[in-house]
Amino acid sequence: RMGHRTLMATISLDNIALMPCNPAVGGPGKSHLVYELDALGGQMGINADATAIQMRMLNMGKGPAVHSLRCQSDKIKYQHLMKQTIENTENLNVKQIMVTELKVEDGKVTGIVTELGEFYGAKAVILCTGTYLKGKILIGDIDYVGGPNGQRVAEHFSQSLLDNGIELMRFKTGTPARVDKRTLNLENMEVQEGDTHHHSFSFMDEWINRNEDVCWLTYTNKETHEIITSNIHRAPMYSGKIEGVGPRYCPSIEDKVVRFADKERHQLFVEPEGTGTNEMYVQGMSTSLPMDVQYAFLRTIPGLENVEIMRPAYAIEYDCLNPTQLTPALQVKHIEGLYSAGQANGTSGYEEAAAQGLMAGINAALWLEGKEPFILARSEAYIGVLIDDLVTKGTNEPYRMMTSRSEYRLLLRQDNADMRLTEKGRAIGLVKDDRWAKFTAKKAAIEEAMDMLRNTPVNPSKE
Repeated sequence: RMGHRTLMATISLDNIALMPCNPAVGGPGKSHLVYELDALGGQMGINADATAIQMRMLNMGKGPAVHSLRCQSDKIKYQHLMKQTIENTENLNVKQIMVTELKVEDGKVTGIVTELGEFYGAKAVILCTGTYLKGKILIGDIDYVGGPNGQRVAEHFSQSLLDNGIELMRFKTGTPARVDKRTLNLENMEVQEGDTHHHSFSFMDEWINRNEDVCWLTYTNKETHEIITSNIHRAPMYSGKIEGVGPRYCPSIEDKVVRFADKERHQLFVEPEGTGTNEMYVQGMSTSLPMDVQYAFLRTIPGLENVEIMRPAYAIEYDCLNPTQLTPALQVKHIEGLYSAGQANGTSGYEEAAAQGLMAGINAALWLEGKEPFILARSEAYIGVLIDDLVTKGTNEPYRMMTSRSEYRLLLRQDNADMRLTEKGRAIGLVKDDRWAKFTAKKAAIEEAMDMLRNTPVNPSKE
């Protein structure tokens, strides 16, 4: 989009933009990133709006600085629409190839080599390896090399990074079971409907119905906790099989039961994965316990008494870069032209990955043009907070964006992201004419209203 010929190398064309965990976009802190992406000319907000099946504005009982939009997405439609967008993007060539080696000469990146021995020359390379870098799936005593949804992983690329002096870490994350909606007792759970008000992530939004489906709320109980506790020795996290560090703010159910032993119950949301499937996502029930234990504790939960699992819950370990090796432009300090973004930098979440991907792409393009990097300050955007935290402080666990991380959060509302960032996006060439016209009209209307308020005298009266 900035005019440079680009190759996108992916392990699977069929899984571009796959949501391997929660079929949702946004939420506290994360929605701010999506709005900022959209204001800069990114795609995630547009895609989320177009494929949402439920919208809810969270934290409405608090101040506007922490209001956070969350959408339940149709994950199949989301993936298809993003793939279609990518395939129709000018200057972008997409190939299903496995990259095995990074080529570097005299401290400068020169290209990549595939498992078939092909060489692709490049002046800039952006690493977006997700959880696929030496990924390993763990379920109870079973472990095997693999990525989300049974995909292949990049088994050999880690060694190439190490050979080029890049320090790697080992992290872990997990995902809940996907269950069959036909086996649920929905009347035993609380319905969670979407908002009746119109919401959208994109400032380019046009009204469509975004409340096609509902979610359900249920809870664990004493029996659930007893089954988990009595089988805790079979969990890879507690048996010593897992080496990687897991996310503090998204713990597994066994972690919750151990760490919060005083809690009598934990809430769970049962969410549709889309309008064309019976798969349901059990949010809050991430686990790596074996299958017999998964069935045992799931069937103690109201609404899940007769549940059938369609896809098991699992944990996944993967390699990632120590982000303190990066500049604020997300370029590896000792290798010119090499950038890194997303879970490769130790973060968790789709929104954090998308924000870094956009910034790494922008800065790679600017570097090729011999221009100064595009850096957002902590006072300008949550994206600035995210990147500054990573490259200056580093992280010893999967990093998650939260509103509490920003000392400027009163100024960085999700609803003013366009006023903060669209002019910057226009300056670097990502904000096109239609978005610019809509932005300038909104800005003029705000200025007109402000002028009216400044120039309209209000005289006190006896009343």
